[in-house]
Order: sequence, then C-alpha cells, then structure tokens
Amino acid sequence: MRVGLTGGIASGKSAVGEMFAALGAHVAQADRMSHELMQPGEPVYQEVVAKFGKEILDPDGTVDRGRLAEVAFGGGNKPPRIAELNAIVHPAVIAKQEKWMDEIECQRPNSIAMVEAALILEAGMKSHFDKLIVVTCNPDQRIQRWMQRTGADYKSAKKEVTRRMAAQLPDDEKIKAADYVIDNSGSLDETRRQVGAVFVKLR
Repeated sequence: MRVGLTGGIASGKSAVGEMFAALGAHVAQADRMSHELMQPGEPVYQEVVAKFGKEILDPDGTVDRGRLAEVAFGGGNKPPRIAELNAIVHPAVIAKQEKWMDEIECQRPNSIAMVEAALILEAGMKSHFDKLIVVTCNPDQRIQRWMQRTGADYKSAKKEVTRRMAAQLPDDEKIKAADYVIDNSGSLDETRRQVGAVFVKLR
C-alpha cells in the first residue's frame, strides 16, 4: 500500500512519520530526497544554480538551503519565486519517490510504503497514493516548533511560518482531501495513539 503523509509547515509530519516507521511502515522523506538531488553534480543542482544564481551557494559549492528559501519565498520588496523552484525540484523528487515505492513493492509486496512530503496536494500527487494522511496542529504550536527548530525569536518565527504557509494549501483544504487526519496539537502520547489507530486500519 502506498500512503502519502502530509501537513502544513511545522505540523510535526516527521515525528508522525517516525511513529509509523516504529510500527513497521517503510517511510521516506521527500525533503531528504530533494536534499540528495541538490548535491553538486546532480542535474537538479545545476538547474537550481542556473536559475537562482551562485549567491545561494556556500563557499564549498553546496546549496545553502536557508539562503535558497529566502530567495524562493520572497521577502521585503522581492516577489516569491517558489513556483520556479518547485517546477525544477518536484518532477525529480516525484520520479525518485515513485522509484522508491516500486522497489518496496517488489521487495515487500504486503508492506506499507509511506512518503512524507509537505506539498503532496499542491503538486497534484494525491492520485499516486492509495491513502492520504494529513497532520494538523494549532497555529501557535507551529510557531513554537519553528522557534525550537531554528532558534528564532517568536516574532521572526511567526513571520517565517506565515510566509511559508502562504505557499501551501490551508489545513481545512488538506483535511477535505484526507483519508485520515492526525491532530498533533496534544501530547506525543496522544499523537502516538492516533498513529496506532490509523496503522491498524492501513494494515
């Protein structure tokens, strides 16, 4: 079974993915795949640098993801260019995750292959999966999680979360498309209980 795991920025998708993996699902992260595809020498890397310029690179030639996000999401007087970035990265990530799911299907036909990705719906990927799980949480928790992840202060975190959410479908739209919804607003134990219940249904 092919399962998509998605949710808005800082909703806790990765934590939920780890819980599914602990129960026996095979879980891949689209973000990690995109990171691999942006290594020097990869076609995606060359396209991204050609489009966004060498100012997104660190001295060693690797992509500074923070700097690339700054350019892609826009800010100040600069318009967002996230659609340009997605047009380069999405097709390559989709091809990589399809190949990964095909491999899992060959090796373990009775298992669950789960792809954790922020933009499954935005990229028109829902039809690639048998089931879709959406992770949600309340707005203030997103900001708190972003602060923990990046060390930003509240004001900066709120601004960044708001900016990134503007490039994603709102939660209520995601929920409408979901087969299962996991509310990650409570304790980790509460989330783990929801994950366990969904896993039983998937099995």
